[in-house]
Amino acid sequence: MEDKKSKVSPGEFFNQVKVEARKVVWPSRQETIQTGIFVGILMLILAIFFLGVDSLFGYIVRTLLSLA
Repeated sequence: MEDKKSKVSPGEFFNQVKVEARKVVWPSRQETIQTGIFVGILMLILAIFFLGVDSLFGYIVRTLLSLA
């Protein structure tokens, strides 16, 4: 059997959306800047890490292919 959900009129739906939208807590400007800086630093660290891993695997593959 299917779950039957009560139907809501479009007007009531939009009222419920407005009520829920008022509950949203937006970050402050400082929190947004701090999060952006953190994301940028983490991206840089991960980019350097993956560059190192890729270079290591590239070196290993070139070494193995030169033996053949």
